[in-house]
Amino acid sequence: MLPASARMRRRADFASTFRSGRRQAGPAFVLHFAAPGADLATPAQVGFVVSRAVGSAVVRNRTRRRLRHLLADRLDQLPAGSRLVVRVNPAAAAMTSAALAAQLDRGLARLLDRPVGTVLVS
Repeated sequence: MLPASARMRRRADFASTFRSGRRQAGPAFVLHFAAPGADLATPAQVGFVVSRAVGSAVVRNRTRRRLRHLLADRLDQLPAGSRLVVRVNPAAAAMTSAALAAQLDRGLARLLDRPVGTVLVS
């Protein structure tokens, strides 16, 4: 589970991440990543955008929980002070957790300028 300090909640944080961040698209989701700012003492923050196009409230919440669980294992890979927004596409609801994890690893590796396959789960 993501710690409370790692969850992004303010609209301004989401907006600045969308505006100033890098973007990596895939079939299940789009990752928006904003590099660390001046405050490196804060932990990395993660936020989710899951629209009604993904499905009913049950499907949206299940998909968000699955992605939150996957990102909790990868949170230490993100630099301190950075922000990551996961904008979920409808295809994510039908994907297995293994497929979501593989796509998440590929997207994070590209955003963090690492060779694909080097983002490891601890």
